[in-house]
Amino acid sequence: MSARLMKKVLNEQYRPLEVKEDEEEDNQLNGEESASPESASRPSINPFDLLNEDDSEPDQGIELTSANESLEQYDEKEKSPSQKYTAAVSASNPKSKKKKKKKNKDSSISNKDRGEKELDQILENLSVNANSSTKQHTEDRVANQHKIVKQQSASILQLEPKYLNAENELRRIFGSKVVKSFESSNQASSSRQIRGVRRGHYNLRKTVLAQPADHWPRWDGSLSMEFLETKDGYNYFRYAHSSSYYQAQKTFEAAKAINDINGLASILLYHPYHLDSLLTMADYFKVVGEQQMSAEVIAKSLYALECAWHPMFTPLQGNCQLKFSHDTNKPMFTALFTHMKNLDRRGCHRSALEVCKLLLSLDSDDPMGAIFCIDYFALRAEEYAWLEKFSEDYKSDNSIWLFPNFSYSLAVCRFYLEREAGTDDKKATSTDLMKQALMLHPSVIKKLVAKVPLKDRVWTNILKNAFFRSDQTGVPSQDHLINIYVERNYLIWRLPDLQKLLSDAAQSVVETIENNKSELKDWACVRKEAFSSEKNEYGHLLVSDFSDSVSSIPQENLQNFMGAPRMREVMQNENEIANLHENGHAPRDVANRRDNIFGHDAKDSANSMDAAFAPAIASNIPWVAVLGNHDQEGSLSRENVMKHIVEYASFKPSNFIGVKQEGVGSASVNSGFFSTLVEAEDVKAVFTGHDHVNDFCGKLTGIQLCYGGGFGYHAYGKAGWSRRARVVVVSLDKTVKGSWGDVKSIKTWKRLDDQHLTTIDSQILWSKSFGGRN
Repeated sequence: MSARLMKKVLNEQYRPLEVKEDEEEDNQLNGEESASPESASRPSINPFDLLNEDDSEPDQGIELTSANESLEQYDEKEKSPSQKYTAAVSASNPKSKKKKKKKNKDSSISNKDRGEKELDQILENLSVNANSSTKQHTEDRVANQHKIVKQQSASILQLEPKYLNAENELRRIFGSKVVKSFESSNQASSSRQIRGVRRGHYNLRKTVLAQPADHWPRWDGSLSMEFLETKDGYNYFRYAHSSSYYQAQKTFEAAKAINDINGLASILLYHPYHLDSLLTMADYFKVVGEQQMSAEVIAKSLYALECAWHPMFTPLQGNCQLKFSHDTNKPMFTALFTHMKNLDRRGCHRSALEVCKLLLSLDSDDPMGAIFCIDYFALRAEEYAWLEKFSEDYKSDNSIWLFPNFSYSLAVCRFYLEREAGTDDKKATSTDLMKQALMLHPSVIKKLVAKVPLKDRVWTNILKNAFFRSDQTGVPSQDHLINIYVERNYLIWRLPDLQKLLSDAAQSVVETIENNKSELKDWACVRKEAFSSEKNEYGHLLVSDFSDSVSSIPQENLQNFMGAPRMREVMQNENEIANLHENGHAPRDVANRRDNIFGHDAKDSANSMDAAFAPAIASNIPWVAVLGNHDQEGSLSRENVMKHIVEYASFKPSNFIGVKQEGVGSASVNSGFFSTLVEAEDVKAVFTGHDHVNDFCGKLTGIQLCYGGGFGYHAYGKAGWSRRARVVVVSLDKTVKGSWGDVKSIKTWKRLDDQHLTTIDSQILWSKSFGGRN
C-alpha cells in the first residue's frame, strides 16, 4: 500500500464528509448536475485529493489545454488543484468524458481492490494490537477500581465558581437594581464607620469564597498551606502558621482559658486575620443578634483561608483533601459550615449547595456532617437531577439511600422530576420511594407531625397505627440522624403537594403491613444491618447545628463575659487600627488580672504597688486591678492587702442574699476606705474574694458588698457545697450619637459547677429606671 493511499484512508477516517464531496464530483463528471456558482466559490478543500491525481489521471496535463483555459487561469488563484481538475473535465468533449470515465473507472477499481487488500491487512494488525491493548486496559481498570470510584465522587462534587457568589443568586432572585441599591446603602454605612482614618493605597486580592470589603485590612500573610502528598488521585494539604501567628495563637489559648473575650479583641487589633479569634467573635455576634456582623467576620475568615492556598490546591475540582484531623485545618471546616448556614438564612440555597459540596469534598470522612444537609440545599435550589446523580455516584456501595434524609429526599426529588418529564419506567416512582422511606424510618412521621406541624385529621388516623405511633426506633444512630433530618428539612413538608404524597404513602404502608406482616420483619432486618452499632456513631454532630433557628441570649447577660459594649466598638475599629503604623496605638482599658508586684523582692510593697498603678492613673484610661497572693508576700500582710473594707463583717444573715460560712478576713482596723466610697456617690457595688465559702451579697449605705464565690479547685472549699462563680452584668445607656453613656443597671447571679450549671440568687444590684434603687 502506497503512502498516498494510506494518507487517503486516514483522511477518510477523520473527514467523513469527504464521501459526500466525492459523490458530487462523480455527478459533475456524469453531467447530471452542474455546481452552482455559490458552491463552486466556497467548496470544501481536501488537500489529500492531490495524492491520487497521478495514479488515476495520467493525461491530466493534456486536457488542461481546453478552450476554457483562460477562464481556468483566472480562477486558479481561488480554486484548489482538485477544483481545477473538475472544471477542466466539465469543459471537455462529452465523448472524451465518457471514454475517460470508463478508463478512470477501470483504473480506480484496480487501485481500489489492491488498496482494500492492503487495508484489510493493516486493519487486521490494528485489531490484534487493539485486542491486546484492551486486555491490558481491562486489567488496569480492575486493579484501579477504587481509584475510579473516588474520581467519580470527585467529579460529582466539582464546583461552579459563579454559584459561590451569593450576590449573583440575589440578583437572579430580586433583580440587579434592588441588589445594587442595597449594596450602595451598605457601602455608605461602611464609609461612615471608617471616616477620618488614613489608609494606605492597596488592592485586596480577589477570592471566590468571599468578596472582600473595601475597609478590610490587607492580608498579612501570617497563614500558609503545605503540600503533603498525592494519594489515589487526591492531593493532600495542611495549613501552617507563621511565627507571628503562632504567638497570636498562644495568646488566644491563654485568653480562652479564662474566658477573656477582651483578650481576643486585643489579638484582633494587631492580628486582624487570626482565625480562632474571628470565629469566636462570630459566635458572640450571633448570640447577641448581630447576624450581619457575624456573617462578615466569617467572610473575613474565609478570605484569609483562601489567601493562604497553595498553588496546587484546587478545591473547585473536587480532587484535594484537607483532613480535619490536622488542627490547623479545622478553622476551614468551621468557617465553611457557618458560611453555608448564613447563605441558607439569606435564601441563597444554590450558593449554600455549592459550599456544602466543597465542604464534603475536602475530607472524605465528612467530619461536619455535610452529607446530612446537602439533600436539603439541592431540593431548595431545585437541583433534582443533580441530587439523583449524586446519590448514584457518590459512594460505590450505593448505600446512601439508607440515611433518613436521602430516603425521603430522593422520593421528593423523584416527585418533582415526574412533574417535569413524566414517569420513568426504568426508575421507581415517587410513591414507591416514599413507601420505602416510611418502612425504613417510620418514626419520622410523628416527629414531622409535631414539627411542621401537620394538623389534618388524616395524620391523627395515621398515628393511631402502632407502626407510626412511636417517635423512637431504639437505635441510637438512626434516632439521631432522624432528629437531624427533621430539624433540617421540616420546612419542605409545609407544601400541600408533598403532604399529600406523604399521607398517601403512609396510608398505603398501613394497608401493606396489615396484609403482609412479613414485610415488617424484612425492613427491621434492613434497619439492623444499616445501623448495627449499639452506640451513636454520629453523636459528634449536634442537632442544633442543623437548625435554621438562631439561638440568642439577652445582651445584658453577656456584657461582663463577652466584654460588651466595648467588643462591638473594637470590631468596628479593628480595621482602622490594623492600618495605623505611625500614629501609635489606640487607647484601651487596662486590666491587671494577676499579681501586681512580687512581694519577696519588694522592699516597700505599698510604694511598689503605687508605682505599678501610677502609669494607668496618669494616662486617664479606665483601669482595674485584682490583688493576688504575691502582693501580700512582702511588707504587706494579707490583712493589709484586704484591709480596705472591714464592713463586710457587719452583715447578718437577715440582710444579705447568699451564705456566710466563715469569718470575714478583713483587718481589725477600719481604714475609712468604705466611707470614702460612700462620699464619692458614684460607686454602686464592690466585689471581693479571699473567703472561699462565703458568697453573700448585701447592701450597706447604698453600696452593694458582694463576694465572688469560691470557684477554684486549687484551694480549700466545703464538702457538698458546689464551687461557684459570680456573674456581673453592667448595662450602659446609649447616647443620641450612638456612643455608650452612663450605667443603666447592674445585675448579678451565681453559676454553680454542678451537672446542670445551675443559676442561683439572681439580683438587680442597681437600676437607673428605679431611681437608683435596687
